Amino acid sequence: FRAATDALEWSDERIIGDWRVQRRPGTADGRILDPEDQPVASGSLSACLSQFAQLESTGQIPPVTTQAVIVLHGLGEGRQSMKPLAAHLQQELDATIMSFGYASPRAGLAAHAGSLAAVIAGLPQTASISFVGHSMGNLVVRRWLQMADTQTIARVRRMVMLGPPNQGSDLARLAAGNPLLAALAAGATRELVLHWETVSRDLRTPSFEYGIIAGGKGDQHGYTSLLQGDDDAVVRVAETRLEGAVDFLVLPVRHARMMENEAVQQATLEFLKQGRFVTADSSAVESLP
Repeated sequence: FRAATDALEWSDERIIGDWRVQRRPGTADGRILDPEDQPVASGSLSACLSQFAQLESTGQIPPVTTQAVIVLHGLGEGRQSMKPLAAHLQQELDATIMSFGYASPRAGLAAHAGSLAAVIAGLPQTASISFVGHSMGNLVVRRWLQMADTQTIARVRRMVMLGPPNQGSDLARLAAGNPLLAALAAGATRELVLHWETVSRDLRTPSFEYGIIAGGKGDQHGYTSLLQGDDDAVVRVAETRLEGAVDFLVLPVRHARMMENEAVQQATLEFLKQGRFVTADSSAVESLP
């Protein structure tokens, strides 16, 4: 329960492996978490960053390898939701897998992108970067691209987008039509529900290689009758598309189950390695040639 509530309260500002410094959005409060997600220090963010640097210098925190893969969870979720996929990537890749957590209801996309920028700034300049995002996590990366410098962006190799609402969300628009839901929406949720036309202007299209995995049935009905066309029960297949993707794959999987789906895990791994989705799963319902 604590982990679930913490995910909605704290955002990462520094990550090395499974060690992290977190900030409570909108405050100067910070804390350090160990690989077991146990707090080892708390206080001001600046004090926690200084103590974290000391832990690094004494070798208590293992250094990042030459390749970092940053995975980002979706709206209202936490790092725990990405654990099955992150574990698979850690087992199969010679890279440091870093799970970036952000308190989606407590701040907007720009603030979350700023936290991501701080995490990336803490990596060695020699480290290449790849991203794997689920749902809103992809929008955080695209918002970060708007504020990042060209030298940092040049270090990014590839990105895999899982169920990204790249064209907004009809489900969010339906929620906007409900006065109670609209009033309760906060942070990045509020932006997606009520202010998509504004926030979408600051979402850059990646200049590096990226591929998109959407969930769907390969028909005109999808997993829910609330949405028109094929969908994963939350995001329509059409909403995931973004011009410039080097590969696109639709798999029969619901939005919330993508990270634990073996076909999604394998396709993600192959794209990070080769820049193409290669999957032995014959259940794929759509892919680029």
